[in-house]
This record gives sequence, C-alpha cells and structure tokens, in this order.
Amino acid sequence: MTARIERVWTPSVSKDDDEAVHAGEANAWVIGDDEEVIVIDPGQDAAGVLEKVGDREVLAVICTHGHTSHVAAAFEVAERDEAPVALHRADMLHWRSAHRKKSPDIEMEEGGVFEVADVGLEVLHTPGHSQGSCSFYCADLDVVFTGDALLASGPAPHDGIHPDFPRQLTAIGEKLLELPADTRVLSGHGEESLISDASKEFENWIAAGPSVG
Repeated sequence: MTARIERVWTPSVSKDDDEAVHAGEANAWVIGDDEEVIVIDPGQDAAGVLEKVGDREVLAVICTHGHTSHVAAAFEVAERDEAPVALHRADMLHWRSAHRKKSPDIEMEEGGVFEVADVGLEVLHTPGHSQGSCSFYCADLDVVFTGDALLASGPAPHDGIHPDFPRQLTAIGEKLLELPADTRVLSGHGEESLISDASKEFENWIAAGPSVG
C-alpha cells in the first residue's frame, strides 16, 4: 500500500505565565497507509488528529520541536496505541511547558530514521527556531517536514522574534537547501512550498535580517 500524507489543522495557542501570546493554526501531519501511520506535530487537538488517523495503528508520534502549540497532544495521541513519542533532547526546556512530568520516549538525533508504510523519515537537525528543532526528510515521497524551521514565508519566528536567526539560516542553507529542488516543504504553519522556492528567496532573507515584533 502506497504511503500518503494527510494534514490536520489544529488550534495553536502558546502560553507564557498563563497569558496567551500567540494564536493561530498549526499543521499536524499524518503519514502512512491504510494500516499504519506516524503522526508529526500533533498540536493541541488530539481528537482531531485521532479522527484523521481512524482505525490505523499509530507507530510513533514525532515532534519537530518542543513548543506547546506543536506537542501538547503528543501523549494523548500516542497512548491509544502505546506508541512512543520522539523529540530532540535540546528542546526539553520548551517541552516542559506542556509536559512537566512526562518525558519523550525517544531522543531523536541527526541521521535517525523512522519507518512507516515502506518509507523512511530521516531526521535532520535544523536548529535556530529552537535549539532542538528538527526536520524529517522522506526521499521516497520527495517531501520534507520542516516544523517551524522553514515556512513558505521563510524562517519562522517564535512569539514575534527569531531566537537564533543566524543559526536558523545556517540550518536552512546547509541542510534544507541541499535537498532536491522539487522537494515539497510541509511546515508547521501555512501552506506548502518547494525547496526551489526557498532557494530563490534565501538571499533576501539574509538581507532582511530577523523580524522583531
């Protein structure tokens, strides 16, 4: 059975000292076939994600980074099928904002591979938006899941600022722009784009510098 990708729009609300500082929609991604799936960035809407999954087995829940708007529902989605939850260890501080008492089951590392429905998802460490931000490259489907490392509009800020803009640009240039030009970019917010789109705009992002707002 050929693997396919499905998107779930989930509510996105970040909190700092119990005050909402960001709201919008985040993308959760489901990749797999009619039997099994991996969920990427389940967001804060476990019910919506599980509705999309249906009766398929969740093999793993993998998170591009630790911000609450992307990981809050991780355990609720994973627990139904006793699936592991994966995160890069450098994002544990962010993770604790959503999950104070529970830790991920898997500490992701550069070069690791998650397999589902006869395709592989290679872990690319793409820090800058957060220290542990990762992207997942699926060469079999010509797609990369970038979280907030790279959106169609460029390097994503967090709560109005870029925590480490130079490092984020470096990760984009050294890891993501090295992928084939026709690779689809499926990010944590907004619509999809192509690596070729990012290549065309990269110098403009460097010239514009980090946004502050």
